Amino acid sequence: MRGFILLILTLSYIQPALALDQQKVLASLQSVVMIRGYNDKGGVSYGSGVVVSENKVITNCHIFRSTKQPWISRGEDNYTITSVQADRWHDLCLVATEDLPLKPAPLGKGNEIKRGQEVLAIGHSNGVPNALTSAGVIKTTYEFDGGRVIRSSAKFLMGASGSGIFDLQGNLLGINTFKTPGRPAYFYSLPIEWLANLEKLPVETKFPITGKAFWEEEDNNKPFFMQIAIPELNSDWPKLEQIAEKWLAIDPKNTDAWYELGFAYENLSKNDEAKKAYQKSVALDANNTDSLIRLGILAQSAGDKEGVRNINLALMGINKELAEEFSQLIGCGSSC
Repeated sequence: MRGFILLILTLSYIQPALALDQQKVLASLQSVVMIRGYNDKGGVSYGSGVVVSENKVITNCHIFRSTKQPWISRGEDNYTITSVQADRWHDLCLVATEDLPLKPAPLGKGNEIKRGQEVLAIGHSNGVPNALTSAGVIKTTYEFDGGRVIRSSAKFLMGASGSGIFDLQGNLLGINTFKTPGRPAYFYSLPIEWLANLEKLPVETKFPITGKAFWEEEDNNKPFFMQIAIPELNSDWPKLEQIAEKWLAIDPKNTDAWYELGFAYENLSKNDEAKKAYQKSVALDANNTDSLIRLGILAQSAGDKEGVRNINLALMGINKELAEEFSQLIGCGSSC
């Protein structure tokens, strides 16, 4: 009951600005479960999971590294895990059980995710028995291995690994998996599209599940979208410039790489170079609102009123709320 109350309070807080379907989101809450298991030291390891089909729960493989007998928990009810299909590299496990009386969450589509889109992370943060809800927005998505890894501002804590990130219609968009250290932090969710390949993997019956995930690689071997996070958070602009240049050398048509290079240039007071990088980013993806906003800020600093107005119009065509935030950010109000 407490979980329902917390979720309703969250939904009530964000509803005025959003097209939110409370009934569908509440239904999706019912698909979120806790996963537990005794570890080698006698304690209990825990994580979260989401029901995606009859008697099947998707979660992160890394929560099974220290337990030989995990189980699914929902309130006072427990369900034995009978088998698993494990994609260790992508850190996704699909576990099977029996007689699980929970409906699966409807699945969303990664190619329909928009920057600035409001989302909800629902999981058992810190191992609490009731699922907790965190509201946020999509910051960006990154193409990787046939899916789009999601970065959002919807926070999740220890114990929420394997939980879900949902849109406001209750569709499951991804699985909350890892974050950068410290505060502020970037929060990443794995694309639900990877479930299709996961379902084709061999069935295993032995735990623990071991094996390194892509996000646990040494820094230089991580995907570029991860390499840029710490320099950006730490305001290490020369390092960010260096990584963005390496990214573009390998993938010159990546809109996010051009944005990161522009952001590094801007913070290094190389505004002309920053403008060109942002323009290339927008040329590759007209909906890259991050680059559009930075171009608007550069236009304002240069006294380019027409440039500011054009950016505001472009943002209005993508997301009216984001356009209003941009107007407030640069203090131009209705004059934009």
